[in-house]
Amino acid sequence: MPTSVSENEPHKARGMAESFGVDAERYDRARPPYPDAMVERIVAASPGPDVLDVGCGTGIAARQFQAAGCTVLGVEPDARMADFARRRGLDVEVATFEAWDPAGRTFDAVVAGTAWHWVDPVAGAAKAAEVLRPGGRLAAFWHVFEPPPALAGAHTAVYRRIMPGFPSQDRPAGSALDGYRPLLAKAADGIRGTGAFGEPEEWRYDWQRFYTRDEWLDQMPTSGVLTRLPPDRLEEVLTDVGAAIDGLGGGFTMTYVTVVVTAARV
Repeated sequence: MPTSVSENEPHKARGMAESFGVDAERYDRARPPYPDAMVERIVAASPGPDVLDVGCGTGIAARQFQAAGCTVLGVEPDARMADFARRRGLDVEVATFEAWDPAGRTFDAVVAGTAWHWVDPVAGAAKAAEVLRPGGRLAAFWHVFEPPPALAGAHTAVYRRIMPGFPSQDRPAGSALDGYRPLLAKAADGIRGTGAFGEPEEWRYDWQRFYTRDEWLDQMPTSGVLTRLPPDRLEEVLTDVGAAIDGLGGGFTMTYVTVVVTAARV
């Protein structure tokens, strides 16, 4: 779950938002791609192949859209992430989306993979409306993951010890998707507020992935919660979670839901 100093306004937590480039290679290696069916549906629902990827990071989603036949321009506030994406063949401009100058350019789709919560939902939707051609599609999407209960408990326990007051501790019990509902609603409200889009839709893709102990521990430091943690504290987190995975036999199946909030420019 993307958390921040202010969970209600994560886009204002710029230190966390721009911390992921601390290890861009790990981020690109460990973060999962998006469902191919999702990419194909966004492409099919857009009037053409020109895609703007907001908060493109290392280019994980952008490369998937390129593979689907699109021409992709990335906008990324972290120069380290942008440099990595460029080395992988992506055209990237360094800026926050709100401050980025489109210089008269327009696109058939504006997408954001696990990044729209770092964009002001009102200003971001207005900027998307500005750069989308008629019928163009805005699509913001997130991975929501649901670990096995024993692993979820290990995460919560070590976060409580290392980071007292960690916001997710106070949430009521429920699915991980329940925790994303305010974020998804805020994205949809920002889109509606422009008056420039049709009614936002929510698309859902359910899938699973098996992780070995090493694969999950490789991915964990790419979380915004952990990117700025001192090395000794991070090691403590990884040790505790690793022990929990050992208790599960050295690996586990993660349940994912990839959720898309999307609307077409009128």
